[in-house]
Amino acid sequence: MFTGLIQEVAKVLWIRMTDRGTQLQVAGPRLAAETTIGDSVAVNGCCLTISAQREEQLTFDLLQETLDRTNLKRLRRDSLVNLERALVAGAPLGGHFVQGHIDCSSKVVSFERSGADHRLEVELPSDFAHYAAYKGSVAINGISLTIAELLSKSFAVWIIPHTKRKTNLDGIQTGDLVNVEFDILAKYVERMLARYAPQE
Repeated sequence: MFTGLIQEVAKVLWIRMTDRGTQLQVAGPRLAAETTIGDSVAVNGCCLTISAQREEQLTFDLLQETLDRTNLKRLRRDSLVNLERALVAGAPLGGHFVQGHIDCSSKVVSFERSGADHRLEVELPSDFAHYAAYKGSVAINGISLTIAELLSKSFAVWIIPHTKRKTNLDGIQTGDLVNVEFDILAKYVERMLARYAPQE
């Protein structure tokens, strides 16, 4: 479980096929000092397990499902990724409940400045549109955000200067893929309502 509050922006050292499958290695000195092998870390919002650790470097094994569903498949050397370690019992919950289970990767429709802030608009696939709610929570690249606008095929959030500076949204561009995780509460409601829906 995570909160969507990014703790470090790490640089990708490499992503490649090995004899153990696809592996990702990043340079994240802060989280490397606070974690160990076997710990869970959200990388661009995707919950991964540390499989190797050396000084400031963290290595993760990637499942094919992870590559298919997330933007991690587009990472290259020097790409920037958001990191957050798993929530520790008793720690403040400053964002919202984020599982680290990415629903989809969606294209950025626009990222435009308005005064000191930025408006980020992201495509909303029809398969997931029912999970999006006005003023509801959403995680984009692991960042806890609030949906400010719901459009026919997209949604928009507002990015304050601090969030832009302290996450990899600082370099985001139109057409880029971002990882999206919708609020878990909506999924539980959907599941419970299905139990009582009329059966054909």
